This record gives sequence, C-alpha cells and structure tokens, in this order.
Amino acid sequence: MNQPANTTAAAAPRPSFGAQLRDAASDWWQNERPTWIYVFKMVFAGLLALGIGYALDLESPRSALITVFIVMQPQSGMILAKSFYRVIGTLVGSVAIIVFVGLFAQTPELFLIASALWIGLCTVGSAHNRNFRSYGFVLSGYTVALIGLPAALNPGITFDSVMTRGTEITVGIVCAGLVSALVFPQASAPGLVRIIRGRFTAFVDLIGATLGGTTDRKQLDIANARFVGDIIGLEALRSSAIFEDPEIRLRSGRLTRMNSEFMALSTRVHALHQLMNRLHANPAPSAQIIIDAISPYFKEVQPLLTRESGEPVMSAVDAADAALKLETYKRELPRRVRATRNTLQLDSDAAMLDFDTASELLYRVIEELHAYTLTYASLNQRRHEREQWEHAYAFKTSMTTALIAGARAAITLLLLSAFWLASGWPSGDVAALNAAAFCAITSAAPDPARATRTVAIGVVFAAIAGYIYTFHLLPRTDGYWMLAAMLMPALMLAVWLTTKPKWAGYGLGICIFFPFLAVPDNFAHFNAAGYLNESIALLVSLIVTAVSFMLLLPPTTDWTVRVLEKQLRKQVVDACFGKLGHLALKFESGTRDLMHQITMLTSSRPALRQNAFGWTFATLEVGHAIIELRTELNGIRTERPDLLSAEAYAALNRLRETIPALFSTPNRDTFADALAANDHAIAQVQQTIGPHYRERSERHRLQRTLSYLHFIRTALLDQQSPLHTMRDGAANTTHSGARHAT
Repeated sequence: MNQPANTTAAAAPRPSFGAQLRDAASDWWQNERPTWIYVFKMVFAGLLALGIGYALDLESPRSALITVFIVMQPQSGMILAKSFYRVIGTLVGSVAIIVFVGLFAQTPELFLIASALWIGLCTVGSAHNRNFRSYGFVLSGYTVALIGLPAALNPGITFDSVMTRGTEITVGIVCAGLVSALVFPQASAPGLVRIIRGRFTAFVDLIGATLGGTTDRKQLDIANARFVGDIIGLEALRSSAIFEDPEIRLRSGRLTRMNSEFMALSTRVHALHQLMNRLHANPAPSAQIIIDAISPYFKEVQPLLTRESGEPVMSAVDAADAALKLETYKRELPRRVRATRNTLQLDSDAAMLDFDTASELLYRVIEELHAYTLTYASLNQRRHEREQWEHAYAFKTSMTTALIAGARAAITLLLLSAFWLASGWPSGDVAALNAAAFCAITSAAPDPARATRTVAIGVVFAAIAGYIYTFHLLPRTDGYWMLAAMLMPALMLAVWLTTKPKWAGYGLGICIFFPFLAVPDNFAHFNAAGYLNESIALLVSLIVTAVSFMLLLPPTTDWTVRVLEKQLRKQVVDACFGKLGHLALKFESGTRDLMHQITMLTSSRPALRQNAFGWTFATLEVGHAIIELRTELNGIRTERPDLLSAEAYAALNRLRETIPALFSTPNRDTFADALAANDHAIAQVQQTIGPHYRERSERHRLQRTLSYLHFIRTALLDQQSPLHTMRDGAANTTHSGARHAT
C-alpha cells in the first residue's frame, strides 16, 4: 500500500502567535513606518503653519496650511527645491498683478484678457520645462488668478493683498522646510546612491547578457525604457539634493557627467546589439565567420566589471579597480582586433565592413564604459578633476503641445470669466481662478482629464467633510488647540491617501480644498449659502477643466503621440545640421526625454508605444552615427583636407541632405534617395582607401568613416525598424547589397 508523501516527513512547526506578531511588526516597521512618519510630519508642519498664521493675525492662515500640502515631498531636498521655485513664481506673479491692476483696474474685461494671456504664457513655460522649474511657471500664472481677480474688484487693496499672500506662503514654506529637515529628516542623497548603484549593476548585467547573445530586442527595449526613467529620475533627484546636501553640490558636475556618459554608453551597446542581430539574421556564411571572430571579445567584458569574489561591481571603490582593468583592455583591444582581422578569409568587401563596423562599435563601447566607470569611481572623492563638466541635461519638449496647453488654460479662464461677468455669480471668481490653476498644474500629467476627475472626487469629499466641520464642529471649538485636534484626523487621512498612487488624486483634492473650505479665517464667517457657492464653484471649475482636456486637443490622443514622433525624427535633422560643440549630449538627452514623454502617454496602448519605440531607436542609431561621421569629417577637413577626394566630399554632402529628408518625410522615395546616397558615399570612401599603402592614422580615419557609413546603411535596412516598411522589397536589398559590395 502506497504511503502519502507527507507521512514520511516531519510536519513543519507552526509559528507561535508571538512570532507571527513580531514578523508583522517587523514588516510594518520596514514598509509602513516611513509612510506614517511622513504623514505625521506633514500634518504637524501644516498645523504649525496654521498656528503661526493665527498668531501673526494674518488675514487667511489657511493659505499657509495649504502651502505646506502643496510643497510637501518625501525628501527635504525636494521640499526646498519646490519651495524655492514657489517663492520665485509668487514674486513674478505678484509683479504681474501690480502691472495688470495698474493698467486695467477700470476695465475688468481687459484685465481678464490680460490675465488669461499671462496664464496661458505661464502654462506654455510650465509645459516646456521639467521638475520644479515647471512648478515655478505654474505659480507665476496661478498667483495672478488667485490674488489678481479679487484685487481687480477692489484695486485699493492690491498691495496689501500681495504682501499678505507672500507672508502666508512664506510661513507655509518655512514650516514645511524646518519640519522636514529637523523631524526624522529623509535626505535625497541615499536615493541618489541607490539609483547610481542599481543602475550600474543592472547595466553591467545587461552588457553581459547583450554581448553574450542572451538578450532579445524586446528585452533590450524594456531595459532601455527603464534606463530612461532612471536617467530622468537621477537628474530630478540631483537638482533637488543640491539644495540640502553640500556633498551633493560638490559632486553635482560628476552626477550630470555620469548621466551623459550613461546615455552615450547605452546607445553604443544598443547599436552593437542591433548590428549583431542583423548578422545573425544574415544567412551568408561570411556572417557566421564574423560572429565567431568577434564574439570571444564580448565574453571578455563582463569579467572586467566583476570583483575578485565573483560579485558585480557596485560601490565607487570597486569601480576604481574596474576602471584600471578597462583601461588596460582598451589599450590592447585595437592590436588584438587587427590580428584577428588579418586571419579572416571573407568573400567580399561588404563582409569585411561588417567586421570593421562591429569591432569599431565594440571599441566605442569599451571607451564609453571606461569613462563612465571612471566618473563613478571619482564619486568616492570630495573633489576631482572630472567634476569639470558644464554640459547640462537638455530637456526636449514639443512647442506645439506646449502652446496647445497654454491656449487651453487661457480659453478655459476666459470662458469661466465670461460666465462669471454675465451671470453675476458671487463665486465665479473662485471657479475661474481654480480652473486656470488646474489647467496649468495637470497639463504635464499623462492623462490630465483623468487626473482632474480624481481631484474632483476628492473635492466632493472635502465639501461634505468641510460642511460638517464648519457648521457642526467648528462652533463647538474654543481656541487653536481644539481646532488643531479637530482637523488632525481629516488631514492625516488626506495626506495618507497621497502616498498611495491609486488614490493620490483623491488625497490631493482633500489636502488642498478641505482646508480651503473648512479652516476659518481670522474673522470667521458662518455663511451656508456662501459655503455652498464656493463648493459648487470648485467642483464646476474642475469639471470644466476635465471637459477642456477632453475636447480641446486632448494630450492622450494619437495625434499628440504623432507630434512627439515627428519631434523625435527631427532630432536626426538637428544631428545633421546642428553645431558640433555639444551636439552629441543635446541629441542624446533630447531623444530620451521625448522617449520618456511618449512612454508616459502610451502606457495603456502597447501597439502605439511599440511603433514609437521603433522610431526612437532608429533615431538614436542613425543620429548618433551621423554626429560621429560629422565629427570625423570635421577633423579630416581641419587637419588633412586632401585625404578625401572632391567626389567623396560631394557624396557625403549628398548623404547629409537625403537623411534629413527621409526623417522629415519618411516614404519610399526619400528612403530610396537616402539609401542610394549612402551606398554612393561608401563607394567613394572605399575608392579613396584603395589597395595602396597609407599611414596607419590615415587608414584608421578612413576606416572609421567607412564604418559609420556602413552602420547607417545597416540601420536603414533593419527589418525591425519602421523604415523597413518603406523599402520596395527584397529585390531592393539584394541590389543595394551588390552595389555596396562593389
């Protein structure tokens, strides 16, 4: 008779109740404790600002409380950065208010038109910038709406309103900054360290898998999309951490440099991977010979990035040892590759070009990896020569989408203002200013209509809770301490909701609008009709904002993605004609910034995202090769202009004309022209090299030029690229290949 398997094994002892309780407490301590510390800190800072506002006899202390919730961030550096730009935005907006009130106080219609134009302009600036600088533009416009509309109704109090508003904001900012920095401070620097170490380790693994041939294109695309998020995240953390940590300020240049070197390195690795994929897809025997010849070099890279214990390099100290090994490997690689090349027996010049291009890309990967590792290792020192780096990350935003966002905010404000003036609605100014503010604030969200709807639901809860507090609980309170105790549960719930991505919009709506409705001014007014009017105005403003996002050229439409794709392809045009000074960095960061925007917009549309990713990688491959080709030719023209013939220069200039035409207007005709121009340029450079003797430096320059041209050709003929659909068929490939070989 068969015995059950579990009868032969001893039953696992069940944990005691105390052990389970300890495990649960440990899990809470690790995962939930930071969240609740953040909740208590923000509520404490908000109530402190509120108390100071009452003590200073400010007109509306709730503005100080709301300011705390607006600038709240997990790290103190982020709070300081956001507060800095909030102050700047408020000051600029205050100046605009004084100007507008002075010019148009007697004509409300002109004042509203000027305010709408100003808010639209600020929204354009917000959409065109990133991080908290964008927030500064939002505040410049929002301040005009918040203070300017009431001031226009009573010009005599304009200066007092501006000063009071500035004081209330300052109180909120100071309280948020002090509490964040002094009470269980959470610095940004550890987050930077985690991103840097995690990215370095992940990229080492990716290099090993990519060069080892175990990563397919889909996995590489996913990894590159993740790295784009890391690049932008590190830049955001760096720009915030410099406000709080002098050590970060000392290393700010190196952190920016690391981002630049990482972008260049990831582009090289992707290009090499794609070239090897094309060789694997090539059925010709020469392709396998090339793969067998170059693959052993790939397997030598990952051990250079591994410690003696077998673990991957993580810390800056370990990176210093890896940099020494990479330097030795880089120095010996050209000689070894030349020796391998001399042993190859290939049947065509095209096959030899494949090997030369692959070996050139491999050398560039090692060169960029060595530079990246050196910069990482330098972070272990407070001061280092690699800190001298002035090339900032260049954000890239479509001016078309930014202008649409600005026009949307201006039109929304004008429509609600016109309704306010025509209807005489007492709370129409609240609806108008709030709609304009949220048009600007949510314009950068992936789905602004949805974000506004979630905030509107939060406003409904805030209005209901605020009514109960204002008319049932507040009359029973006596003094600030009872008011603070009464407000604390609702505020804690609201802040806690903002820590949950799924409910953050609801929490934001409650955080901002519950204090606006429920917290009394220094001179409290109990007016049920006024309360209902303001609640309805807030809700109507958000509904109108959501409708405007759905009707006025919604950012979530395919059209917006196509605009970004066009902007992405224009990067190749800039690569062909831009100034070479800092062109590579601008191209790399701009392309990845556009890629990040497309990723955010297409999160729920995988087919659209896949097509956009195809254009992203085609742009990176061709654009980067064009920049390197131009850099090489610039050196040749400067030092040895007679190295290339007039016919070769003419062919290269023709290529520089046809590639931008292809990416500006991709179709069969422009593709055929670009491919023909590329083949002609290859033939001219090959003819220049010839079979006769040349000095090694001259031959290397010409070989590099030829490698860049050949890589552009393989990128154009890539079957996984969107450009593949513009080819006339397999016959065209064969014909071009034959012509190329000649």
